[in-house]
Amino acid sequence: MPPFEQLRVRILEMVQREELVAGTKIPTVRALAADLGVAPNTVARTYRELEQLGVIETRGRLGSFVAESGDPTRTKGQRAATDYVAAVRRLGISNEDAVAFVTAALRGA
Repeated sequence: MPPFEQLRVRILEMVQREELVAGTKIPTVRALAADLGVAPNTVARTYRELEQLGVIETRGRLGSFVAESGDPTRTKGQRAATDYVAAVRRLGISNEDAVAFVTAALRGA
């Protein structure tokens, strides 16, 4: 299987398993190519195909992101979770504390 196809399948699997959720920023073409040790054109082709499938969306200079899913309520929840993780990372909060906060919030809701 060609490298671009392997990468496309892997990203699709990650989206389907919700390892990558709606709104998640994905690495730039050059950054991912360097990380994987492949040519930038390989990653660019993968991204183009994923965008045509509606799996990712490119927002100009902001970069590429995992696209909205078919379930709008699930998408909003995934986006909220992604935003929450970004906020706790900026604050330097540990994963354990972040999970504890969510657990407490769910109990109180």
